[in-house]
Amino acid sequence: MTEIAFHFNVAAKLVYGCRLLRKVYLSGAHVVVTAEPEVLAELDELLWSFSPTDFLPHCRISVSENSLAGTQVLLAESLVAVPHHAVLVNLGQVTPDGFERFERVIEVVTLAGDDRLAARSRWKYYTERGYAMKRYDLTSAGEGA
Repeated sequence: MTEIAFHFNVAAKLVYGCRLLRKVYLSGAHVVVTAEPEVLAELDELLWSFSPTDFLPHCRISVSENSLAGTQVLLAESLVAVPHHAVLVNLGQVTPDGFERFERVIEVVTLAGDDRLAARSRWKYYTERGYAMKRYDLTSAGEGA
């Protein structure tokens, strides 16, 4: 069954997303990031510049099939055509269709009221279907940024 973790109280979702993706990338795992199109566009830009010493090779799902197969970090609005199903990072507001095909799902939640409300809805959706939930409160860990 898919392992689901919520990272709560994130100060800056996209910056935290970049750091999280760097960690997953360095572990050697394949990761898919999903969100609304405008969020993915911002993340795509930020991945080029968030750190002066790191480069995270990534691509959008719309590239050629050969490029998809060789890329560890994929940005996808839809999970229909993703070539791997190890880790899914959801930076969006809705429960992603097809999340259950992934080994792990990481939900990133900011301090914003609308983001927290949407996260509560996703939490409820997952728990009603019997998924075991992990919760990471980043304010107590000192990693909210």
